[in-house]
Amino acid sequence: MEVKPFKAFRFDPRVVGDVGKCIAPPYDVISDAERDELYRRSEHNIVRITRGKTTPADNGQHNQYTRAAEFLQQWIAEGALKPDEKDTIYGYVQDFELGGVAYRRLTFIALGKLEEFGKVVRPHEQVFAKPVQDRLNLKKATAARFGLVFMLYDDPQRVADKAIVKAAESKPLVDFVDDHGVRHQLFAITEESDIQAITEMMADKSVIIADGHHRYTTGLTYMRESGIPAAKYQMLAFTNTAQKGLVVLATHRVVGGLDGFHRQEFVSRLTPGFTVMKIGSKPDMLKIMKAVHEKDETPLGIYLGDGRFCVAVLKDKSLMKAAAPDKSEAWQTLDVAVLQKLILEGILGLDEEKMGNSEYVEYVKDMPNAIDEIIRWIDSGRKQVAFFTNPVKMKRLAQITDAGERMPHESTYFYPKMYTGLTIQKL
Repeated sequence: MEVKPFKAFRFDPRVVGDVGKCIAPPYDVISDAERDELYRRSEHNIVRITRGKTTPADNGQHNQYTRAAEFLQQWIAEGALKPDEKDTIYGYVQDFELGGVAYRRLTFIALGKLEEFGKVVRPHEQVFAKPVQDRLNLKKATAARFGLVFMLYDDPQRVADKAIVKAAESKPLVDFVDDHGVRHQLFAITEESDIQAITEMMADKSVIIADGHHRYTTGLTYMRESGIPAAKYQMLAFTNTAQKGLVVLATHRVVGGLDGFHRQEFVSRLTPGFTVMKIGSKPDMLKIMKAVHEKDETPLGIYLGDGRFCVAVLKDKSLMKAAAPDKSEAWQTLDVAVLQKLILEGILGLDEEKMGNSEYVEYVKDMPNAIDEIIRWIDSGRKQVAFFTNPVKMKRLAQITDAGERMPHESTYFYPKMYTGLTIQKL
């Protein structure tokens, strides 16, 4: 993939004060309450642009997108946002803990030449039309890109990683700790030799979109429609798969709104295609799920309420061949695919529209205490049944993208999220 340095617009601490208060999570994970808090945190918080508030008086001429453009213009005019003087590749370092283990993820931010989906750029998840249109509206109004598209590449020689580590010996451009305890640091890579080494290393690389499918798809659409030469390049964030700091977590499904749902009847309908094991506790369920997963089998954890845990392991693979005959074996044995095709669709009768409606299905990232919270939802009657999955293996992800296939929505959760507002690409 062709990559190149650029002069990013960045928040100037001499104008905005604490830059960390201007940065925000990706727009699509921000709740209304979190948005309100980010508004209070700083009058320059990027959320005012990326997920601005709406009003009853909004119309085609005055809305969250036109206000976003006004904020951007105002911040540039007052010097809150300034472009860097040198063409730069940015080293993005995230330090975090998970399960008592410390991790460091190294990423570089550069412009990447937009490619249609294929051998060079491979998606792994489905996209929906509504978020693409939303991001396209924002891009048309502002002629800028704010959020990072998280790309994976493989480089055992760790060319870019070494350049990031070297840059990290200098004073960071940005340094803050987010609400989840993750430390974010941004460094400038400006030496020509380092930039050349990175661009040459990436020249023959293919990449997988880890997160930001809607943002990348929007970039392609905007490139086609605008005709702006600069739109051929998009601000992207690249992470090497050959590093220990790349962490993938599971995304669980919690289901409700089902008429006539009966626990015992549901379990009975599972048994023809699955080996169902009744489990005594949450820790035992998770332990068995992990052990079965390591054998390359397909286990699903299930909680039915009142302390009733079980693990369902796919035993009849012909069911997936019948349900998804056009898919590869790697896709057919993916736990989220099995869950969607055989259980959510096949047994519970949920269609795509209902699976995208939180009244029926909520998707919960496997963060600390997430499973305990899900259990409380079931026990309280908020939802009826919960399904737990294992994280997708990188090997399986590569197999599926190599086949030109996409996983079901919310199949992967690369932790932590890459924050928005560290760098801005103005077209």
